[in-house]
Amino acid sequence: MGRRITALTAQKNNPQKVNVFLDGEYAFSLARLVAAWLKVGDSLDEEKITLLQQNNQREEAYQAGIRLLSFRNRTKSEIEKRLIEKGFPLEVVQETLSKMVDEKLIDDSRYAVNYVEYRSGNLPRSRRFLAYELRQKGIDDEIAATAIQEIADDLTLAKQAAEKYVSRLHGLENEVFRRRLTGYLGRRGFSYDVITEVIREIMSGVKNKMDKE
Repeated sequence: MGRRITALTAQKNNPQKVNVFLDGEYAFSLARLVAAWLKVGDSLDEEKITLLQQNNQREEAYQAGIRLLSFRNRTKSEIEKRLIEKGFPLEVVQETLSKMVDEKLIDDSRYAVNYVEYRSGNLPRSRRFLAYELRQKGIDDEIAATAIQEIADDLTLAKQAAEKYVSRLHGLENEVFRRRLTGYLGRRGFSYDVITEVIREIMSGVKNKMDKE
Protein backbone atom coordinates (compact mmCIF):
# COMPACT_ATOMS: atom_id res chain seq x y z
CA MET A 1 0.00 0.00 0.00
CA GLY A 2 1.33 3.42 -0.91
CA ARG A 3 1.86 6.43 1.31
CA ARG A 4 0.16 9.71 0.45
CA ILE A 5 2.01 13.00 -0.10
CA THR A 6 0.57 15.46 2.41
CA ALA A 7 2.97 18.39 1.86
CA LEU A 8 5.75 19.61 -0.44
CA THR A 9 7.77 22.50 0.97
CA ALA A 10 10.91 24.28 -0.22
CA GLN A 11 13.81 24.15 2.21
CA LYS A 12 14.51 27.50 3.86
CA ASN A 13 18.29 27.24 3.48
CA ASN A 14 18.18 25.73 0.00
CA PRO A 15 15.13 26.63 -2.12
CA GLN A 16 16.34 24.24 -4.80
CA LYS A 17 15.48 21.36 -2.45
CA VAL A 18 11.95 20.21 -1.65
CA ASN A 19 10.94 18.45 1.56
CA VAL A 20 8.48 15.63 0.97
CA PHE A 21 5.97 14.75 3.71
CA LEU A 22 4.18 11.42 3.60
CA ASP A 23 1.12 10.75 5.75
CA GLY A 24 1.80 13.92 7.71
CA GLU A 25 5.47 13.20 8.47
CA TYR A 26 8.74 14.36 6.87
CA ALA A 27 10.01 11.52 4.69
CA PHE A 28 12.89 12.78 2.53
CA SER A 29 14.06 15.69 0.38
CA LEU A 30 14.45 15.91 -3.37
CA ALA A 31 16.01 18.31 -5.83
CA ARG A 32 13.35 20.70 -7.13
CA LEU A 33 13.73 19.29 -10.66
CA VAL A 34 13.08 15.74 -9.45
CA ALA A 35 10.13 16.79 -7.29
CA ALA A 36 8.57 18.90 -10.07
CA TRP A 37 6.18 16.10 -11.10
CA LEU A 38 4.90 15.43 -7.59
CA LYS A 39 1.81 16.98 -6.06
CA VAL A 40 0.01 16.80 -2.78
CA GLY A 41 -2.35 13.84 -2.76
CA ASP A 42 -0.15 11.58 -4.89
CA SER A 43 0.41 8.08 -3.57
CA LEU A 44 3.94 6.66 -3.47
CA ASP A 45 4.78 3.02 -2.96
CA GLU A 46 8.25 1.80 -2.00
CA GLU A 47 9.21 1.21 -5.63
CA LYS A 48 8.32 4.80 -6.60
CA ILE A 49 10.12 6.17 -3.54
CA THR A 50 13.26 4.20 -4.42
CA LEU A 51 13.13 5.42 -8.02
CA LEU A 52 12.69 9.04 -6.89
CA GLN A 53 15.67 8.79 -4.57
CA GLN A 54 17.82 7.23 -7.29
CA ASN A 55 16.89 9.99 -9.73
CA ASN A 56 17.56 12.53 -7.01
CA GLN A 57 21.03 11.11 -6.45
CA ARG A 58 21.76 11.39 -10.17
CA GLU A 59 20.54 14.99 -10.23
CA GLU A 60 22.59 15.91 -7.15
CA ALA A 61 25.71 14.37 -8.69
CA TYR A 62 25.11 16.29 -11.92
CA GLN A 63 24.62 19.58 -10.06
CA ALA A 64 27.74 18.89 -8.01
CA GLY A 65 29.68 18.42 -11.25
CA ILE A 66 28.32 21.71 -12.60
CA ARG A 67 29.38 23.51 -9.41
CA LEU A 68 32.90 22.10 -9.70
CA LEU A 69 33.16 23.52 -13.22
CA SER A 70 31.87 26.90 -12.03
CA PHE A 71 35.10 27.40 -10.07
CA ARG A 72 37.46 26.36 -12.87
CA ASN A 73 37.67 24.05 -15.84
CA ARG A 74 38.46 20.45 -14.90
CA THR A 75 39.27 17.15 -16.55
CA LYS A 76 36.97 14.16 -16.53
CA SER A 77 39.28 12.41 -14.09
CA GLU A 78 39.33 15.38 -11.70
CA ILE A 79 35.53 15.58 -11.59
CA GLU A 80 35.26 11.82 -11.14
CA LYS A 81 37.61 11.95 -8.15
CA ARG A 82 35.75 14.82 -6.50
CA LEU A 83 32.31 13.24 -6.96
CA ILE A 84 33.51 9.98 -5.44
CA GLU A 85 34.99 11.95 -2.53
CA LYS A 86 31.55 13.51 -2.02
CA GLY A 87 30.13 10.03 -1.51
CA PHE A 88 28.30 9.40 -4.77
CA PRO A 89 28.26 5.72 -5.89
CA LEU A 90 30.59 4.87 -8.76
CA GLU A 91 27.67 3.92 -11.03
CA VAL A 92 26.05 7.32 -10.50
CA VAL A 93 29.38 9.08 -11.05
CA GLN A 94 29.93 7.27 -14.34
CA GLU A 95 26.43 8.16 -15.55
CA THR A 96 27.03 11.78 -14.57
CA LEU A 97 30.33 11.94 -16.40
CA SER A 98 28.81 10.42 -19.55
CA LYS A 99 26.04 13.01 -19.47
CA MET A 100 28.47 15.88 -18.99
CA VAL A 101 30.68 14.62 -21.82
CA ASP A 102 27.66 14.30 -24.13
CA GLU A 103 26.67 17.88 -23.29
CA LYS A 104 30.23 19.09 -23.99
CA LEU A 105 30.59 20.31 -20.42
CA ILE A 106 33.62 18.05 -20.07
CA ASP A 107 36.07 17.87 -22.95
CA ASP A 108 39.55 16.58 -22.13
CA SER A 109 40.86 17.43 -25.59
CA ARG A 110 39.76 21.04 -25.25
CA TYR A 111 41.12 21.16 -21.72
CA ALA A 112 44.52 19.85 -22.83
CA VAL A 113 44.83 22.37 -25.66
CA ASN A 114 43.89 25.29 -23.42
CA TYR A 115 46.19 24.11 -20.64
CA VAL A 116 49.18 23.69 -22.95
CA GLU A 117 48.59 27.04 -24.64
CA TYR A 118 48.38 28.84 -21.30
CA ARG A 119 51.43 27.12 -19.83
CA SER A 120 53.60 27.61 -22.89
CA GLY A 121 52.58 31.24 -23.19
CA ASN A 122 52.80 32.28 -19.55
CA LEU A 123 54.80 29.66 -17.68
CA PRO A 124 56.96 27.93 -20.32
CA ARG A 125 58.23 24.45 -19.57
CA SER A 126 59.37 21.49 -21.60
CA ARG A 127 57.04 19.36 -23.65
CA ARG A 128 57.92 16.38 -21.45
CA PHE A 129 57.03 18.33 -18.33
CA LEU A 130 53.73 19.43 -19.86
CA ALA A 131 52.89 15.81 -20.72
CA TYR A 132 53.64 14.86 -17.12
CA GLU A 133 51.35 17.60 -15.77
CA LEU A 134 48.51 16.51 -18.06
CA ARG A 135 48.91 12.87 -16.97
CA GLN A 136 48.65 14.03 -13.35
CA LYS A 137 45.29 15.54 -14.26
CA GLY A 138 44.10 12.28 -15.78
CA ILE A 139 44.49 13.27 -19.43
CA ASP A 140 44.99 10.37 -21.83
CA ASP A 141 48.52 10.17 -23.28
CA GLU A 142 47.26 10.37 -26.86
CA ILE A 143 45.18 13.48 -26.12
CA ALA A 144 48.15 15.07 -24.35
CA ALA A 145 50.50 14.29 -27.25
CA THR A 146 48.09 15.84 -29.76
CA ALA A 147 47.80 19.04 -27.72
CA ILE A 148 51.55 19.34 -27.23
CA GLN A 149 52.22 18.96 -30.96
CA GLU A 150 50.62 22.37 -31.49
CA ILE A 151 53.19 24.33 -29.46
CA ALA A 152 56.80 25.34 -30.04
CA ASP A 153 59.80 23.04 -29.64
CA ASP A 154 61.72 22.80 -26.37
CA LEU A 155 64.48 25.17 -27.43
CA THR A 156 61.99 27.93 -28.20
CA LEU A 157 60.09 27.27 -24.98
CA ALA A 158 63.31 27.32 -22.96
CA LYS A 159 64.31 30.66 -24.49
CA GLN A 160 60.91 32.07 -23.58
CA ALA A 161 61.25 30.81 -20.03
CA ALA A 162 64.75 32.25 -19.72
CA GLU A 163 63.65 35.64 -21.02
CA LYS A 164 61.07 35.85 -18.24
CA TYR A 165 63.67 35.00 -15.60
CA VAL A 166 66.96 36.67 -16.52
CA SER A 167 65.91 40.08 -15.24
CA ARG A 168 66.11 38.61 -11.74
CA LEU A 169 69.73 37.67 -12.33
CA HIS A 170 70.95 41.13 -13.32
CA GLY A 171 74.34 41.97 -11.88
CA LEU A 172 75.32 38.44 -10.85
CA GLU A 173 78.71 36.96 -11.68
CA ASN A 174 78.73 34.71 -14.74
CA GLU A 175 79.11 31.47 -12.80
CA VAL A 176 76.27 32.29 -10.43
CA PHE A 177 74.16 33.47 -13.37
CA ARG A 178 74.71 30.16 -15.19
CA ARG A 179 74.01 28.06 -12.11
CA ARG A 180 70.76 29.80 -11.25
CA LEU A 181 69.45 29.84 -14.80
CA THR A 182 70.41 26.17 -15.22
CA GLY A 183 68.47 25.27 -12.09
CA TYR A 184 65.49 27.33 -13.15
CA LEU A 185 65.25 25.72 -16.59
CA GLY A 186 66.00 22.28 -15.20
CA ARG A 187 63.07 22.51 -12.80
CA ARG A 188 60.86 23.13 -15.81
CA GLY A 189 61.93 19.88 -17.41
CA PHE A 190 64.33 21.12 -20.07
CA SER A 191 67.20 18.84 -21.06
CA TYR A 192 70.87 19.58 -20.44
CA ASP A 193 71.53 20.13 -24.15
CA VAL A 194 68.67 22.63 -24.47
CA ILE A 195 69.73 24.48 -21.31
CA THR A 196 73.33 24.64 -22.51
CA GLU A 197 72.29 26.13 -25.85
CA VAL A 198 70.01 28.71 -24.24
CA ILE A 199 72.69 29.85 -21.80
CA ARG A 200 75.26 30.01 -24.60
CA GLU A 201 73.01 32.28 -26.64
CA ILE A 202 72.17 34.49 -23.67
CA MET A 203 75.78 34.85 -22.61
CA SER A 204 76.79 35.58 -26.19
CA GLY A 205 74.12 38.26 -26.39
CA VAL A 206 75.28 39.85 -23.15
CA LYS A 207 78.90 39.86 -24.36
CA ASN A 208 77.96 41.48 -27.69
CA LYS A 209 75.99 44.14 -25.87
CA MET A 210 78.95 44.91 -23.58
CA ASP A 211 81.34 45.08 -26.57
CA LYS A 212 79.12 47.63 -28.29
CA GLU A 213 79.00 49.74 -25.16
